[in-house]
Amino acid sequence: MSKPWSKILSRVEDPTTALNRRHFMKGGTVGAASIAFGAMASKPAAAGWGGFGGGYGPLSPKRDRSTGLYLLALPDGFEYMSFGWTGQTMDDGRPTPTDHDGMAVVARKGRYVVLVRNHELSAGTGNPCLVEGGIYNPAEYGGTTNLVFDQVAKQFVGSWTSLGGTIRNCAGGPTPWASWISCEETFHAWNGRADGYNHGYIFDVPGFGVSDGQPIRSAGRFSHEAVAVDPRTGIVYETEDEGRSAFYRYIPPSAATTRLVDGGRLEALVVVGAPRMDLRGGFDVGDTFSVTWQEVGDPEGMSGRAFDSAPDAAVFERGEGCWYDSGLIYFVSTSGGAASLGQIWVYDPEALTVSLLFEARTSDEVDSPDNLCVSPRGGIVMCEDGDSDPQRLVGLSLAGETFDLAQNLIDLAPGDLEIIDSVFPGTAANFWDDAVDVYTGQEWAGATFHGYWLFANIQTPGVTFAITGPWWRGAL
Repeated sequence: MSKPWSKILSRVEDPTTALNRRHFMKGGTVGAASIAFGAMASKPAAAGWGGFGGGYGPLSPKRDRSTGLYLLALPDGFEYMSFGWTGQTMDDGRPTPTDHDGMAVVARKGRYVVLVRNHELSAGTGNPCLVEGGIYNPAEYGGTTNLVFDQVAKQFVGSWTSLGGTIRNCAGGPTPWASWISCEETFHAWNGRADGYNHGYIFDVPGFGVSDGQPIRSAGRFSHEAVAVDPRTGIVYETEDEGRSAFYRYIPPSAATTRLVDGGRLEALVVVGAPRMDLRGGFDVGDTFSVTWQEVGDPEGMSGRAFDSAPDAAVFERGEGCWYDSGLIYFVSTSGGAASLGQIWVYDPEALTVSLLFEARTSDEVDSPDNLCVSPRGGIVMCEDGDSDPQRLVGLSLAGETFDLAQNLIDLAPGDLEIIDSVFPGTAANFWDDAVDVYTGQEWAGATFHGYWLFANIQTPGVTFAITGPWWRGAL
């Protein structure tokens, strides 16, 4: 039986390639590198922020090009299409799982780019992620699906399951070797599960293909959220979604070329001269700290949390989104800051410093940012996961200004699911819930740029969007 991605790409003759090194180091996008953020990281207080402007103007409801429904509010001049609805039949014949979460563009082949998308599922919830040869624990439902987007036709053209048998695949990150690192956001006592499987690992998922279903155990076992890979060193930076959490790095035993190698060393970030420094609040934007790294003594959590076996590690509050761009690692503390509304930190591997880049003071700015990505021109897109209704994609300019980029308006009325199913067969038959519901308070996830397209998910009811417009008018 031919593989689904082979069918999708049968018209393309040139070989599959990773997003090349130069492309990856510019954030996987077309455009200028984020030079202003680079300056900010080295001398934040003195350099200030400058560059492109702020937002794109007021938002208003816009019609989905795929279904004709009004699902998002966007600035004038922007448009979007939906794809990958929960239940939609994929090219491997399986229904699309629900709970769409982290995602990124990871590889390309000719006119096509492929995204890998997480599904934050546990056993018994929604459609399970099932794939031959790519199952870790047959009892669990979580995993990943891959989506192919045709840049010439400007449309999605296919999808398939690429990893299964995992728990709560929340976020992850793209790699320079054309794959996605998928993270399990879970932790339990060592060998505390009746089925004998331990969870809380990361998995390497190829852009064109399926995972082997094997975890990278030495990268740690904890409530993983997201990762960012430095293409110059192959080091994988990892966030931990716990109230008291560390920021980690995994140093592989050898350079990765086709997949991440197990057997390396896990370390946690430590502020020089300040063991267990609490960075969860009480700081100003621009505050910068010299850091070092401490080896984690119990990376698999055999006698407790990995966090406890790095006794000097700095403390963050719910580490979530993580992104590499132009030599810097950006990561989110979702509940950090004086108002507990979120912080963005930036780590400079060359200077060995960590700086507070942004802190939300009011929920009007942003309420609990989760996933994030850096745009082609250096702005940041934050996926909101707080109490806002509607939930928003929020932009952050190089001048430190926030602005609304998109709002979730999904409010499915009687008959809407049938409209979606007429475009994406299988949706109605395999939908996880009663479609007549208001989903405007459900979180955004998986924002990722490629060229003139911003791809993003809304976790529930589970749908992926491709958004485009006059990016040059603002900060992104």
